[in-house]
Amino acid sequence: MPGPCPRTPEPVPGRCGFLEVPENRERTTGRTVRLAVAIIPAASTKPAADPVVFMEGGPGGDAFGAIPFLIDSGVNRDRELIVVAQRGTLHSQPNLACPELDRFNATAVGLPYDAPSTGRGLVRAAKQCRDRLTGEGNDLKAYNTTENAADFAALRKALGIKKWNVYGYSYGTDLGLTYLRRHPQGIRSLAIDSVVPPQIVSLPWAWDSAQEGIDAIFAACEAQPACKSRYPHLSRTLTQQVRRLEANPLRLTVPPPGGGTPVKVVLDGGTLVNLLVTNGRLVPAVDVPAALYELADGNPERLARAQAAGATPAIGEFAHGLTHSVACAEWAPGFSKRDVLKAGRRAFPGWPDSVLAHAPQLPFEHDLCRVWNVPDRTAVQRVATRSDVPALIITGTFDAKTGASWGPYAGRTLPRSTAVLIPGIGHWVVPQNPCAASVLRSFLARPTAPDTGCVPGVEPKPFTIVP
Repeated sequence: MPGPCPRTPEPVPGRCGFLEVPENRERTTGRTVRLAVAIIPAASTKPAADPVVFMEGGPGGDAFGAIPFLIDSGVNRDRELIVVAQRGTLHSQPNLACPELDRFNATAVGLPYDAPSTGRGLVRAAKQCRDRLTGEGNDLKAYNTTENAADFAALRKALGIKKWNVYGYSYGTDLGLTYLRRHPQGIRSLAIDSVVPPQIVSLPWAWDSAQEGIDAIFAACEAQPACKSRYPHLSRTLTQQVRRLEANPLRLTVPPPGGGTPVKVVLDGGTLVNLLVTNGRLVPAVDVPAALYELADGNPERLARAQAAGATPAIGEFAHGLTHSVACAEWAPGFSKRDVLKAGRRAFPGWPDSVLAHAPQLPFEHDLCRVWNVPDRTAVQRVATRSDVPALIITGTFDAKTGASWGPYAGRTLPRSTAVLIPGIGHWVVPQNPCAASVLRSFLARPTAPDTGCVPGVEPKPFTIVP
């Protein structure tokens, strides 16, 4: 149904509307959700007939916020681009935002990352959000990847599109692979960027990805003579600093990266690891060696300021309600806290158990899931996608959230897939790398024969060298 475009920082350069779908297709309550949809025209005067539909990451991210990056990457160069605010996210109704968690996270920059008291505060905020959302009538168990995929199938039919191309990143690859498995009709091609294979994603899996991404950054430093000479023992230095900070956390007051009122922050071992896994959002990969050696030399300012950035989150924009409904139903079940710890020890032997007990980016998730209380969906979700639909798999070597090797892993059951590894890039590759963007565009033009000729020429950028 046509409607006005949502108000966004940059106006949506297209037409908008919404799709109304059942909240829970397994129940006939009549309750529905409304998904905001934008259709951005192709830049070409003679666009192809098959549009691209975008699947945002998170789960819980703002898809409309990705539109400028997608346009800058030329995703709509030769075909229309369709952007959907997934169920439960910003601009859709209901929006499963959790201001309670946003406010807690703002205070958590000044708390020890993995202290039991921090975990209790996180769980308390999550329970407040859950109680409010369910009190408003939301059926949290319906905010899962199966229903999400069915929404996209319904949208294609509602728009009367015979065939379209799917492009997703991060959680959007989990969703895209699920969509291809459950609703293969009408999919001309699938491009997945920073891959989360549904059959393997779990809390322990996060440690494997963290190890792969961090090791790749260190290996790239070693391959650059200036970096190797200035920062010769990165792995050992990281272990030393994680152990030192975990035993004696630093408490500092620093201004956030953009300036402003100084903020109290705590740097402990868990905080350090989390800053590295955020994949350049807070500490760019090129700065990681310098940051670690500065820390070892008694100058934690770069890392402390990155941590201070979390003190001013956007309240009510990220849909934590979708995050935890997916994570607690699809990622956490079947693996214990002990399994997370074992995976951490395997990835980073010698690190303190207090750090390794928490999956990067999802600390205390088992405790949170007890109060979130959604049923286990792994039997229907933890399944490999087998398909002959042409697929493009793009990964970045520096990705510590979704390790680069998981792309080819997902490709094992996609016989018509092309896997592309981009050196020196972290999470969500296409907007960060012109070569990756051009490969995606050529794939959309010729899904069985994309032009990957630029890839061998890509090298990691020079690392920051501090005198």
